[in-house]
Amino acid sequence: MTVPERLRVAALRPVWRALHERLSSGHQVSRVRVTGLDPGEQAAVADLLGLDRYPGPSVTIDVARLQGVLGGGLDVRTVTEQIIGPLDDRRRRRDERRLEREALLDWFAAHPVVVAEPALLALSAVRAGRDLLEQALAVLAALPAAGRPLAAVAADVTGDPHALDDGTRLSSLVVKALSVLYDVPAPEGAEARRALWERAGVACDALSTTVLVAGLRPAGTSALSRVLRTWDGQASVITLAQLVHPLELGERDVWVVENPTVLALAQQRFGTACPPLVCTSGWPNSAAIRLLRSLPGTRLHYHGDFDGEGLRIAAYTMAKTGARPWRLSTADYLRALAQRPPTGAGQADPPDEEPGAARTGALSPGRVTDAPWDPGLAPAMRSHGIAIPEELVAERLLDDVT
Repeated sequence: MTVPERLRVAALRPVWRALHERLSSGHQVSRVRVTGLDPGEQAAVADLLGLDRYPGPSVTIDVARLQGVLGGGLDVRTVTEQIIGPLDDRRRRRDERRLEREALLDWFAAHPVVVAEPALLALSAVRAGRDLLEQALAVLAALPAAGRPLAAVAADVTGDPHALDDGTRLSSLVVKALSVLYDVPAPEGAEARRALWERAGVACDALSTTVLVAGLRPAGTSALSRVLRTWDGQASVITLAQLVHPLELGERDVWVVENPTVLALAQQRFGTACPPLVCTSGWPNSAAIRLLRSLPGTRLHYHGDFDGEGLRIAAYTMAKTGARPWRLSTADYLRALAQRPPTGAGQADPPDEEPGAARTGALSPGRVTDAPWDPGLAPAMRSHGIAIPEELVAERLLDDVT
């Protein structure tokens, strides 16, 4: 199709530009508004449409009418493309981007690292491509890093020792993920970022990073095994530097708790007959994770607080060590809730609180993310709005390990 020169005149270009913009939207176009016309352009429009007067600086053109006056088998879309250039389809591109984003989010939500630690679903709001997300999840899977320098962790995971340097997109994304996991504000400044990396076991002090244990009597001739046998089940502190060789406990269950009070109660109850217990003291550090990974032939059972952070710690610990949930089901929470001390019992919900919110004197669970091992647990905790510290069920736990 050849477009006649009368349609290519400069005075009509505002019409074709306005049409190009509207037609590129991807929507059906019946009218187009053209603005900012000077007298010469107004005359050209009046001549094109057969108007008996100038339309003024702004005019709304009916596309069907324009199609009728073009004549000669000319088509509005084709004329617009030949004069201005190829039309876009912004609607189609938006739909494609939406589908791509949905596919990316589905892949992210199904990734094993995210399935194991659902708190990471908060990262779905971060605008990042799949390659970058894959690298970030690979880094998270490699943490805690047992005291390795950041450059070594980066080289191990990505092949580039500078991939996690401060300021890189990967480093920013992993730091964001760590702040989400630990439920702490995003760090501001280099010192705060270093502290967060250290919390994840990167370049930490192998002597001051410790884990509390009791009841460990490993066989073997390593110095740590001999020392633990000498302690004969008493509570001991193991440093990261001492965890050089696996500890041979045999086919035994090892009970992992979050709070030192539970381990102290176990010592009072069992003395030197204490079953093997490991305490993470909150978020497990590199020493705790390395110890739990270095107990071949054992079954790890984990229990922690029934609160938002406790669920995240539990998911993290189980994902990193293969531990099994221990009295961490919905039924266990509801049983503990029913048996908790009657602080605030009998009081009505304050008028400014939702029904089921934590009553006066009860601990709030805080931000509760999903528990991968029990889909009903997080909704139950959100519904009741009450946290159950591990110490409140300590005696029941100790009955299990007897």
